Amino acid sequence: MAGVTLQEVEFIPERLEQGILYISRKYGTAIHLCCCGCGKEVVTPIGATDWSLKITGNNVTLYPSIGNWSFECRSHYWIRNSRVVWAEDMSQATIERGRDANLRRKAAFFAEDNAQRHPPKKRVQGEASIIFHIWATIKRWFGL
Repeated sequence: MAGVTLQEVEFIPERLEQGILYISRKYGTAIHLCCCGCGKEVVTPIGATDWSLKITGNNVTLYPSIGNWSFECRSHYWIRNSRVVWAEDMSQATIERGRDANLRRKAAFFAEDNAQRHPPKKRVQGEASIIFHIWATIKRWFGL
């Protein structure tokens, strides 16, 4: 297949057509049939830690490459400006290193995002003694 046609949808259709890249912006997902022609569905989530999507006019680019290592075809390609650019096959060791690196990048991204959303609470110097003092005063007031 030489290229793909962009089709924006809200929901992914039940039956996919070869050569069409379906994009659901609402659900942050792109899906297409494998470009080798094997008929397998290829789902590429769109997001900060997954694939990025660039649409220019009627052309679409997905980044990074699409490596269908779990498919029998083991196809590996890029979709750049609606064209399929074939890439080389990769060894299993290289695939595993890439998967591990991707997991580390995702973990770092979410750790940083979580730290920004929920910064650690700062303890006031002597906070424990202040709380103890307040509690002791309350107990004295009520004769506890």
